[in-house]
Amino acid sequence: METSTLATYHCLAFAWYFFIAYSITQVKAEERPSEVFLYGGQWKYLTVLNLVLQAVFYGVSFLADALRLIKQLRCAKHVISSRDLLFSVLAFPVSTFVSISFWTLYSYNRELVYPKSLDGVIPLWLNHAMHTAVLPFAVLEILALPHRYPAKKKGLVLLGFVAFLYISWVLWIYSVTGEWVYPLFALFSPAGLAAFFAGSVAIIISFYNFGEFLNRMIWGESKFCL
Repeated sequence: METSTLATYHCLAFAWYFFIAYSITQVKAEERPSEVFLYGGQWKYLTVLNLVLQAVFYGVSFLADALRLIKQLRCAKHVISSRDLLFSVLAFPVSTFVSISFWTLYSYNRELVYPKSLDGVIPLWLNHAMHTAVLPFAVLEILALPHRYPAKKKGLVLLGFVAFLYISWVLWIYSVTGEWVYPLFALFSPAGLAAFFAGSVAIIISFYNFGEFLNRMIWGESKFCL
């Protein structure tokens, strides 16, 4: 894909995610269902954090494209390295995890992750923007251009560290409020919850490996944009 086309795509994707992230933060406190507690605001939800992550990623991608267009290749090289690390370690595996885990649990029992009372607060289109569109966007990014993945150990350590930070945030919120971010967690014993978290980390690692596999299958080992 031509650099100018990539720049246009990344700019539009950044604007889209910025708009979606802004839209969800505009939900007023008095409009929220009673079971949605206020502590931590929207920032306790992985879905919302992923929207911000995607906006940052596409912003960095657009910056890399712009630098390439104006022939600032030395600066572009450093930005591209950051772009690829951000995509491989976080943007692809987290967006894939958010989409697949949400709709799997939603199909089983939506009250565990997205109570029906939220339908009167969050429009259907916004729900799909947060939980559905993120997956095709991630796949399209792999199809659009190659990304250099870090050494496997480095990538998995970084991903595991971020997962640890989010789990710690969820546990901290529970220790302060006595309420779980997602009603699903209340169903587990402490040992069951630990197993659930460990399984979730294993799944997101599998999505990291899948992204790396797709990138290699489509682009091989040596084609990278500069």
